[in-house]
Amino acid sequence: MANGSRQAAWEFFGAELKRRRENAGITQTELGARVFVSGGYIGQFEQAIRKPQLDIAQRIDDALQTDGIFERLWQKLIRDRRYADYFARTAELERLATRICDWEPSVVPGLLQTPAYTRALVLATQPFAADELVEERVAARAERAAILEDATRPEYCAIVHETVLRVPVGGREVAARALTHLAEAARSRKVLLQVLPYSAGATANNGSLRLMEFDDAPPTAYTETSFSGSVLDDPAVVKRASRAYDLIRGAALSPDASLALIESAAEDFRRCTRTT
Repeated sequence: MANGSRQAAWEFFGAELKRRRENAGITQTELGARVFVSGGYIGQFEQAIRKPQLDIAQRIDDALQTDGIFERLWQKLIRDRRYADYFARTAELERLATRICDWEPSVVPGLLQTPAYTRALVLATQPFAADELVEERVAARAERAAILEDATRPEYCAIVHETVLRVPVGGREVAARALTHLAEAARSRKVLLQVLPYSAGATANNGSLRLMEFDDAPPTAYTETSFSGSVLDDPAVVKRASRAYDLIRGAALSPDASLALIESAAEDFRRCTRTT
């Protein structure tokens, strides 16, 4: 279940609920009456259409005498706050990918972020978040980045817009270290890194874009905006996404020129830090 998608995990919850209800010899309507919801709600739980509240999961455990299994499943699924729901499947797929290609128009790609940079991004979008939640998100992103250290790491390509190099996320010192980390990753050949300069003008894709390839499955694409993301597996759509990525790559600087620009931008931030 840990390697399945979030939706697959909820489907497991529903299938287990149905199995145990039927083993107990009671109908959806009867179970609903015992936990104070309609029988239709129970059916939606079993089909993973609707997610129960914690108190309902606890009452289901009591009604079916399941020793807390549904409460524990609920705690695992609902309180795994490391990823936004729309990104969870992509985080799982990247561990299986043999090739990943990222395009990021506004921030350093997640697999290449430093903890301080990630922390600044989380706080920018969730300024009132508890420290625990912030650190969970930071740790989760660092955990994801570990795939680039594995002997079987995927082939990884990333293109970032020059904007990424100019915005002092977390302040100039944090930004300088983030760009230095980018440069080090490129020099160690963990990533084939390119920059799309301002001079390139309009881009073929305005939001984040990721392409993933696998040994035993068709390629997928993932697109993201500020508040949502979508995994795309329709072959025609993935083909269009790949073409957009190729157009961006064709307009980007060479890896060597990109590295020089990244290092120059990092030095600009450091110079400003020294003079303030």
